[in-house]
Amino acid sequence: MGRTLRLYLPRYGKLIYLLPILFFVLFYFYPLGAILKVSLIPDGGLEFGALHSLAASSYYLHTLWFTIWQAAVSTLMVILLAIPGAYVFARYRFKGKQSLRAAVMLPFVLPTIVVANAFLALLGPGGAVNSWLMNLFQLSQPPLQLQHSIWMILLAHIFFNYSVALRIIGNSWQNLSPDLGQAALMLGASPRRVFWHVTLPLIRPGVMAAAVLVFIFCFTSFGVILILGGPRYATLEVEIYRQAVHMFNLPVAAALSIVQIFLTFGLMWLYTRSQATRSRPLKVVSSRISERPVRTLKDRVIVYGNLLLMLLILGLPLLALVSRSFAGQDGPTLVYYRELFVNRRDSLFFVPPGEAVFNSTAFALTTVLFAVGMGLVSARLLTRERETKQPTKTDKAPSSFTGRRTWRLFYRLLDPLFMLPLATSAVTLGLGYIIALNKPPINLRHSLLLVPIAHTLVAIPFVIRSVMPSIHRINPRLREAASLLGADSQRVWFHVDWPLIRRALLVGAVFAFTISMGEFGATVFIARPQTPTMPVAIFRFLGQPGDLNYGQALAMSSILMLVCAAGFVLIERFRLGGEGEF
Repeated sequence: MGRTLRLYLPRYGKLIYLLPILFFVLFYFYPLGAILKVSLIPDGGLEFGALHSLAASSYYLHTLWFTIWQAAVSTLMVILLAIPGAYVFARYRFKGKQSLRAAVMLPFVLPTIVVANAFLALLGPGGAVNSWLMNLFQLSQPPLQLQHSIWMILLAHIFFNYSVALRIIGNSWQNLSPDLGQAALMLGASPRRVFWHVTLPLIRPGVMAAAVLVFIFCFTSFGVILILGGPRYATLEVEIYRQAVHMFNLPVAAALSIVQIFLTFGLMWLYTRSQATRSRPLKVVSSRISERPVRTLKDRVIVYGNLLLMLLILGLPLLALVSRSFAGQDGPTLVYYRELFVNRRDSLFFVPPGEAVFNSTAFALTTVLFAVGMGLVSARLLTRERETKQPTKTDKAPSSFTGRRTWRLFYRLLDPLFMLPLATSAVTLGLGYIIALNKPPINLRHSLLLVPIAHTLVAIPFVIRSVMPSIHRINPRLREAASLLGADSQRVWFHVDWPLIRRALLVGAVFAFTISMGEFGATVFIARPQTPTMPVAIFRFLGQPGDLNYGQALAMSSILMLVCAAGFVLIERFRLGGEGEF
């Protein structure tokens, strides 16, 4: 047609693409730069003493090794458990499949503090399993001592990340044509050889993308390890928290943050590259064609065995959390829920749960506005890479090709850049806000906007990953046809692009809402005492001794889990098929 039509946003043109970049500069790089300056340049000169102390200390090297080791083991266990489940969802058709597919994603949107409480309620010293074993065998002490152990950490990581791997691998598997596998079977290959030599190479990009993403989440795990691991186990994230908050050793905390950001940025780049590979399968078919009903005994063992495993992994901790919140010494009770509304000690920090829910909801709605706007513009900016063409014979200057390659490199760097807040220490980011945003030119330390700004940084990657597939699927010829019929860029946007992406954008909005409701790491530093969120209120209950406070923490966790579950039901209600790249 002589020109390439682009997805313009109304009126503001290309300048609007600067908004997410400016947002990241002001509220991501500037706070991190401020804390690094205070820590590594205390007197105006660059000092590497903190970095040298990390390299020279066996303790910090062991911390780095343990961080990598536990993330690698957790990832391996998650992938090994998720592949059979992905096979069941990709190749079998059974009653309740869509509802179950939605339900297994719930753990991913739960706050880490709720996950930790769920495992304490299930496997802790006073948890459901130990209580049952003590009553069954008349024991005086809990037989399972899993709290503050590596096993509790690994189990919690499996619970938290299983659904992510299941979704990514399942999406890669379900649309692959079964023809190649059937041809291999007809040529005499065993089912095992078909899997290793045909199926696995085809789904390998999806498996790698899931493995990298799960490794990142385990590598930066904070709440799970802090609560379930105890003082014996420390990852980089937990050590940053200890050095910054307990010891106020900002140089060492900043040096640990540098190591963590460097490693996670490389992992994010690897993840985005693996996703680019995953988006180009050899041949795809409708998922209905590749599915078959459950008929034989072998099919029943495979399907219902995997479903039972999912129930044990994902259902038992949540069931234990809810049941424990109603369990009193004399039987079922509502006392823990009633006590949420009573301030028996006249504490200045007491906030009724209704106010905590209101605070969390208000922050979440504000986060949705920020994250949807920034995420939509960011997704469009990242998809511009596909519009750069290879040089043709009509190109008169080779510099045009060099310019396109420069822009392509720029877009490829932006993708992991926008994902980086997911892998950045929330503790470091919170401290950076306190230092950098507490004085001119940006003085937001006492502003209520500071909390939704921090939540927006975490939510933007989810909005981007929800919207990008829909933008990729828009046929450029639709825009060209609308333009030839006289539509300007604004009308093209509202009548062609907007109807095709609005459902995906709504998915991203609900993701942003649920993530904001459960964000804890940064909020505990920057939220004002008078306006705590639900996770902060739970943390306050856990910080006080006694069964009553612990029961109230479980009750508040159950309420927060209910809110997140309702949000995820909406996500699945508006999602089109497997929409979203996570």
